[in-house]
Amino acid sequence: ILASSSVYFVGLVGLTWTAFAGSRSATKAVSTYFLYSSLCLISIGLGVLNPSLQAFGADQLDHDLDKDSEVPSIDQKDAIATRKTQFFQWWYIGVCNGSLMGVTVMAYIQDTFGWVLGFAIPGIAMFLLILLFLSGCGIYVYGPGAGLKAKTTATLFEKTLKFIKGRVAKKQRRKYTLADEEDLDAMELEQQERPLCICDDTEAEDIETPSTTATILEDESSKTVFSGIDNVKLVLRLLPIWTMLLMFAVIFQQPATFFTKQGMTMKRNIGSSFKIPPATLQSTITLSIILLMPLYEKILIPVTKRIKNNGKGISVMERMGVGMFLSIIAIVIAAFIERKRLDISQKMKKLPDYDPETVPMSIFWLLPQYILLGISDIFTVVGMQEFFYSEVPVRMRTMGFALYTSVFGVGSFVSAALISVVEAYSSSTGERQSWFVDDMSEARLDKYYWLLALTSTLSFVVYIVLCKFFKSSSDQGTEEEEEEEEEEKSPK
Repeated sequence: ILASSSVYFVGLVGLTWTAFAGSRSATKAVSTYFLYSSLCLISIGLGVLNPSLQAFGADQLDHDLDKDSEVPSIDQKDAIATRKTQFFQWWYIGVCNGSLMGVTVMAYIQDTFGWVLGFAIPGIAMFLLILLFLSGCGIYVYGPGAGLKAKTTATLFEKTLKFIKGRVAKKQRRKYTLADEEDLDAMELEQQERPLCICDDTEAEDIETPSTTATILEDESSKTVFSGIDNVKLVLRLLPIWTMLLMFAVIFQQPATFFTKQGMTMKRNIGSSFKIPPATLQSTITLSIILLMPLYEKILIPVTKRIKNNGKGISVMERMGVGMFLSIIAIVIAAFIERKRLDISQKMKKLPDYDPETVPMSIFWLLPQYILLGISDIFTVVGMQEFFYSEVPVRMRTMGFALYTSVFGVGSFVSAALISVVEAYSSSTGERQSWFVDDMSEARLDKYYWLLALTSTLSFVVYIVLCKFFKSSSDQGTEEEEEEEEEEKSPK
């Protein structure tokens, strides 16, 4: 965490320096070099910091990680799971608040006072947050995976040092000193302390030799290999679920691209002078998450607990499924709205005062699809965080969050590839124009939205089938504990 946050901070400093010195530099090559270098540092630092910090924050709820306590009961596990669910929810609210501040306050500062101050403020804030993080190092809870390599290295070093000490002591024992005739007791004691052979098997096992040290190292390495294979198997079983979530990530990309392009051609006036920037509607997703997340926790979760008559309510996989379903509904609504916009645009072409850049249709028609995507994020994104955190081994929880973030990273590439395939197909089928032409009166985004709805529905169906056969690690542990409790209660 400290290393990645430091790299991120250095990237912000470089970005600030680029904005400050870029306009004053005699050559743009230096500024361009520092710009790309800073962006690379920011992306690397942020890519490592996000999963590491989130996994570390969730580990703070495991208060018994640093204690030799008994195995927690089912009720205790449910309580810990509830706390972690709340943590992921409020974590995402915090991320949304930061995102909202970035597109409002920071955007205003950058437009009003310039890019230098706009980049300097996040850099100063990041430096203060690093200091704040360091101030709490003494009170953090560290999981069983923390410092594992250091502990293993220290153990091997201690064994090697112990072997060297044993060899040195053995050579020292060979240096006998002859006792005087009057000091027979001392000679007898010296012979007792240095026996010719070791008859105790337990003491023989404690003596380190090169062969025993090699055997110990070999045993530890073999255990590490088998443990690594088991961990890989646990991660690989998550890949089918991970793959089915990619279409949700593809839909997740649309508000920043084609939804905004739709809004640019619609009526955006409020009053006589103010025009709504189309990209501003993206904040609707963030606002819906911030406002509806508490309702989700206070209303929906208690209701599902009563309906299902358990302490968990809606499960993590059910939560992700609900979010996927809502995203499909959102993209279907977007297809209908786009079809309506195209119909109005075609009718307006027949009028003499036709304006190709603006369709007499309010931009607020796009609000339902934005709000539904925000609600779907509450279910799917928070569910993904908890799912990948809880299903990976304890020492690989950071990788679990990396799997969660990689869904959106790979999803953006899938979205770009899908657009390229669709554009190549629409051009080769003899259609007049591509679906993605710049002229929005001729573009067919409605067809693209229907394609996304179809592929997302197929992914959703496969996801439901996978959920039927997927065995959660927490469910397996709960079933084993319940069987043990039943065996203890049953008469012998």
